[in-house]
Amino acid sequence: MAKFTLNGEPLTADVDPNMPILWVVRETLGKSGTKFGCGIAQCGACTVHLDGQPVRSCSTPISAAEGRSITTIEGIAGPDGELSAVQKAWISEQVPQCGYCQSGQIMAATALLRDNPRPTDEDIDNAMSGNICRCGTYTRIRRAIKVAAGMEVSQAEGDAA
Repeated sequence: MAKFTLNGEPLTADVDPNMPILWVVRETLGKSGTKFGCGIAQCGACTVHLDGQPVRSCSTPISAAEGRSITTIEGIAGPDGELSAVQKAWISEQVPQCGYCQSGQIMAATALLRDNPRPTDEDIDNAMSGNICRCGTYTRIRRAIKVAAGMEVSQAEGDAA
């Protein structure tokens, strides 16, 4: 039995304590927004927050979440369902192409802006460097992070997207 909070809801899951958070969330609890990418914690598609910190859910066992709080992509919208600033920016800046990695990208960007509400390009690149986008929308990702932060974005940045 694993006891934890998922997106603000206290839960108990009768699963093997070594089962990765990813599979508990997707297969046992039916929250499919968190994606399986590489399975070895390298691509970032499976990123969730554990007590507010981004972690790779494909390699983090559910036992690590005992008594803690997990937030998935489904949990970052407001209680009324309103999208977060990062989610809104992702849409307005048309970040995704295939979209597969984007829940992990959004989770990483959300953690970045919580810790650093006015990031520089270098801050963004460093925070997002562990998240791989096969479509290569990194310029759009950087722009969306700046938009979510309420920062001014130059026309040149928009042209590069």
